[in-house]
Amino acid sequence: MLIITGSLTIQAQIKYPDTKKQELTEDYHGTLVEDPYRWLEDDNSEMTKSWVKEQNKVTFDYLASIPFRDKVKKRLEALWNYPKYSSPFKKADYYYFFKNDGLQNQSILYRQKGLSGEPEEFLNPNTLNKEGIAALGSINFSKSGKYLAYSIAVAGSDWQEIFVMETATKKIISDKIEWTKFGGANWNGDEGFYYSGYDKPDERSKLSQQNQFHKVFYHKIGTVQSADKLVYEDKKHPLRYHGAGLTEDRRFLILNISEGTSGAEIWYRDMKEAAQPFRLLIAGFKTEPDVVDNSGDKLLVRTNDDAPNYKVVLVDPKNPDKKNWKTIIPERDEALQGVSTGGGYLFASYLKHASTRVYQYDYNGKLIREIQLPGIGSASGFGGEKEDKEFFYSYSSFNTPPAIYRYDIASGQSSLFRDTRILMNTENFVTEQVFFNSKDGTLVPMFLTYKRGLERNGNNPVLIYGYGGFNIPVTPGFSISNAFFIEQGGIYAVVNLRGGSEYGEKWHKAGMLEKKQNVFNDFISAAEFLIEKKYTSNQKIAIRGGSNGGLLVGAAMTQRPDLFKVALPAVGVMDMLRFHKFTVGWGWTVEYGNADTASQFGFLYKYSPYHNLRQGVSYPATLVTTADHDDRVVPAHSFKFAARLQEYHTGENPVLIRIETNAGHGAGKPTGKQIDEAADVWSFVMKNLGMTFEENPEAVSKQQQPESKLMKAMDKRSGDNKGDKKQKGF
Repeated sequence: MLIITGSLTIQAQIKYPDTKKQELTEDYHGTLVEDPYRWLEDDNSEMTKSWVKEQNKVTFDYLASIPFRDKVKKRLEALWNYPKYSSPFKKADYYYFFKNDGLQNQSILYRQKGLSGEPEEFLNPNTLNKEGIAALGSINFSKSGKYLAYSIAVAGSDWQEIFVMETATKKIISDKIEWTKFGGANWNGDEGFYYSGYDKPDERSKLSQQNQFHKVFYHKIGTVQSADKLVYEDKKHPLRYHGAGLTEDRRFLILNISEGTSGAEIWYRDMKEAAQPFRLLIAGFKTEPDVVDNSGDKLLVRTNDDAPNYKVVLVDPKNPDKKNWKTIIPERDEALQGVSTGGGYLFASYLKHASTRVYQYDYNGKLIREIQLPGIGSASGFGGEKEDKEFFYSYSSFNTPPAIYRYDIASGQSSLFRDTRILMNTENFVTEQVFFNSKDGTLVPMFLTYKRGLERNGNNPVLIYGYGGFNIPVTPGFSISNAFFIEQGGIYAVVNLRGGSEYGEKWHKAGMLEKKQNVFNDFISAAEFLIEKKYTSNQKIAIRGGSNGGLLVGAAMTQRPDLFKVALPAVGVMDMLRFHKFTVGWGWTVEYGNADTASQFGFLYKYSPYHNLRQGVSYPATLVTTADHDDRVVPAHSFKFAARLQEYHTGENPVLIRIETNAGHGAGKPTGKQIDEAADVWSFVMKNLGMTFEENPEAVSKQQQPESKLMKAMDKRSGDNKGDKKQKGF
């Protein structure tokens, strides 16, 4: 039965839509839980579609009424409009790299022959879909570079299709793979590739139904998908991920199995004995092992088994018991984030207080050198193929736009290959790292970036960002959108919350399952610290996070609505009792827990944002953001949270939801949509923090750096790029 709520009210002169309530109660282990907005979980119903339209009308009418919204968008467009490059990589005789002229919807893949060849357009995602909502997922070249397998996602969905191009002619051949998720093509020479996928879903519910029975297949080039060989399936465990790929020398086929986002099991097949079944290498699912490469007939594995900060060990597949492991790279005080290979060496990437450190080792574990990075920031891209003599890596920080460096593997010398020039004086930005005590006394780091000369007068606008989960670190990195907020006088604060990997597996486990509240306490303590130290006040703080970070914002604003003025939960997990029932949400139970389990229901219910909204509370000015094609965190989470928030909220702060169309969880979002959303979010933040818009404060480009011969060569263009210079994008 559906009844109309009393949420048709006027708050700050906003008339919210009527939202119906459903009389529905469930018994969770003796606790009765109401779920009056469950009907919003049906994204195909006409009632839900009508609700979305009505909510968007209210939201966009409000945003359009902000006097400086158009000026904010215009400034963002100007800032966004600069050339963006990826690090180049070599395949056969060509260097490949992505470039976006500035406002193209998607970056284009170029190639050039050698270091001084003329660049040519190789693959343009902007032409792959007539609506302009397609994006590249992964690109994987065959061993010789003869073929490229690339995946395409439409409207931001996790569902992808794989296509194959013959690189010499740039011809798309007939091979096509459908219904893949989480993983691209893992090549076997030039002959074919391994991939993971699901059975074809029901068309109506493909964006919401639970995904089960992830399988591994092998596709031989020149055949149809129906002829693909089933490599691995597990009929006893429908809720597991599976992925397979060969080591670089094609000696071993490695099968990775996981029950979710934490913990894995590894099996292998020695391709010298290809007829043999997979054999167990490392049993799951209490540790996080991953195979780095093989060294002859043995396997190098990064693991946190008895090493919460991770180490690298050599494992003999014929004698895989842990007692036989040989340590190659021992555990350090810093957390080892990953190990890559290139030129016959290992490159180990660590975090020290959330900043990148990289070391080069040989395969026996001898330390060759630490790679000297430009400063405290984030660097990535270390590695290539065994025969490579060089590779390119990128570096950036909160106040440093991305720069690309060329690394000589033999000498260890890095040279600037390309810097980034933007219409903003980022040299006027200051980044400092501070440490504060959380509720239980744990010392937590936080980065603050602001304009030079800032006064601690307790009145500065602040945006606090956090994630805090899934063993994912938040490290220094440049964002033109965040730089706009700093340019307007704001402080951008990033908190390295527990739940991430900044300090290894202990840091991760301290913020998961029954300890998840630690993450929210860290975030709340960060805000209290900033107030105590006179950076700001509770009337000047906005908080932001996406996905698991959306949950973070939802929990923080429901637990401490008095502490924040603005809340921006994006694509958040807001219903902690039902998240596992949709698409791949079951994979998060290892991180969060499962409400169907009596021992875990209690701590989930205690912080679940949707269930902890209270009648008559004045909540922060809130702009919930989600998208209609988000099949990672289905939009029902945000729909239900926003509906109840509008019902319960009192006071003058606006509480709105912005629902993007033809977009998903965030990956591959076209530039035009990114700019529109950024303009809406920053306008909302600035209005509700009492900020005014400053006209183009310091439009000074970054100091010019000398260009190398290779930089100049890659700047050359063939033709006018099919006239797409005026497209919005990236």
